[in-house]
Amino acid sequence: MDLKEKLLELQEKGLKQIRESEDLKQINDIRVNLLGKKGPITEVLRGMKDLSAEERPKIGSFSNAIKNELAEAIRLKNEELEIKKTAKKLEKEKIDVTLPGAQIQLGQPHVIAQVIEELEDLFLGMGYQVVSGPEIEEDHYNFEMLNLPADHPARDMQDTFYITKELLMRTQTSPVQARTMETHDFSKGPLKMVSPGKVYRRDTDDATHSHQFHQFEGLVIDKHVTMADLKGTIELIAKTVFGEEQEIRLRPSYFPFTEPSVEVDVTCFKCHGKGCSICKYTGWLEVLGAGMVHPNVLRMAGVDPEVYGGFAFGLGPDRFAMLKYSIDDIRNFYLNDNRFLSQFTKRG
Repeated sequence: MDLKEKLLELQEKGLKQIRESEDLKQINDIRVNLLGKKGPITEVLRGMKDLSAEERPKIGSFSNAIKNELAEAIRLKNEELEIKKTAKKLEKEKIDVTLPGAQIQLGQPHVIAQVIEELEDLFLGMGYQVVSGPEIEEDHYNFEMLNLPADHPARDMQDTFYITKELLMRTQTSPVQARTMETHDFSKGPLKMVSPGKVYRRDTDDATHSHQFHQFEGLVIDKHVTMADLKGTIELIAKTVFGEEQEIRLRPSYFPFTEPSVEVDVTCFKCHGKGCSICKYTGWLEVLGAGMVHPNVLRMAGVDPEVYGGFAFGLGPDRFAMLKYSIDDIRNFYLNDNRFLSQFTKRG
């Protein structure tokens, strides 16, 4: 069989393979096998060295014509397969525009954010300002400005994340109050503020403790502020968050930055004061700490304690949410389980 016959045989075989190819990968493989440098046509053309000088250009021209014909057939088949592939994809992905659209599930604020927002709304309505501050705080503002010098034993009450000797992750939002007192112009009116935010303490995470949690602290500084003002404010907090029927009681306590200091209890909203497992059969639930601002704290901020006084309180939105919704594990707030979080639909 001479070279021309071999080329004609390869042409016929190649065209048959091209016609029968069913996908783009297959047609690409045929192109590489037929027309590649290691393909059968190239192999046949190696025999041209044995041809006469007169025959070589004729066979060369003939082989080029066959290559061009095969390349064109491959191109056309490739276009045909592309069209089929697109049509198949469109058929599979076609959309019935008459069908109703998929319902988009809307998110909502986290339950703790809802509690904080509810408290902010309450205090904004009473003329307070909402003030935020840095979470990486100076020891000076986190402790010393709050009547907690370096050698004060009460520092042991708060296990602190220190970054350097002077910088730490704030253990409370009280330093925001210290910073605000320092810059407030009392000639323009009293200071009434709340400071919500995240705080950090070295604690072992369990059902009731977390190394990161939230605080919501309030401060009022003015002339003639009394304990009665503090009690009325706390009572309003309890009734707003836990219900109008709730009562409060104040118990003597100790905090370095207030004097006198009190722990505040609210009647158990499960048993209404009768005693149950939630309130440990006392009828009361501890909800926050408060007191009259210590004269040393005022003095450190440049405020004359002989002229001005005030009250401060601090509560945990995490604990408020746990009590309000009878949640027994604080870790549920941070697991991002939508089945749990979607239960707390925002009101209004």
